[in-house]
Amino acid sequence: MLAGTAFAPGLLADQVAFVTGGGSGIGFAIASAYARLGARVVIASRRQATLDAAAARLAAEGAEVAAFQADVRSYEQVHEAVTRTVERFGALDILVNNAAGNFFCPTADLSANGWKTVVDIDLNGTFHCCRAAYAALKASRGGGRIISIVTMNALSGWPGAAHAAAAKAGILSLSRSLAVEWGPDGIRSNTISPGPIADTEGVRRLYEDRGVAELERRRTALGRFGRTEDVANAAVFLASPLAAYVTGENLVVDGGRWLKHVAA
Repeated sequence: MLAGTAFAPGLLADQVAFVTGGGSGIGFAIASAYARLGARVVIASRRQATLDAAAARLAAEGAEVAAFQADVRSYEQVHEAVTRTVERFGALDILVNNAAGNFFCPTADLSANGWKTVVDIDLNGTFHCCRAAYAALKASRGGGRIISIVTMNALSGWPGAAHAAAAKAGILSLSRSLAVEWGPDGIRSNTISPGPIADTEGVRRLYEDRGVAELERRRTALGRFGRTEDVANAAVFLASPLAAYVTGENLVVDGGRWLKHVAA
């Protein structure tokens, strides 16, 4: 089932969404699902060529889309992109923090720069986006929504990716802090924890290139990788009026991976 097909047409009409890492993978799937349901979409990432190609694909699908280059590690660049979003579309209602960095490395071999790079992109980047978007989200007529992509490995620990696990755990805590602090401002803050999602850079780097893809499939209760549309459907729900009373929650979309343990 493609994202959006189970939802009412126009579910996100008149909404403006800002999706980081929106040029590919999960971010692109979320942006596409939002656009099909009536939202105007801004995609942001570091690489303009990737953004331009993604924006062209979305426009071909009938989306009203803008693409702004921004490195989430820079608050100034993020603030500029948010400002341009509000200038272009008149509002910002939904923020999706999807931009992320990760690579496999045993912690004993992890450099300080490698640690800092992932924490800067994942955790600091999420804070930068939330802080830059706060005023616009507070002004949203339907209530602002923040959706941040994390992982259940943030709670269990992630051998070989301690940098990403720590950063994602920080995002989860930040999201729940904002749910309480910004709830009176009408802003809902939630997270999504995907499992291994096929045809994404993360699965290629962490599992396929290392020859452990089959083991990772076996780790899921459903015995398969997920699809980007699976995560997009969750993001639609959390952005929609269907989740109007949901905040501070972590929606797990991992095929039951966090429940199952298999021997290597």
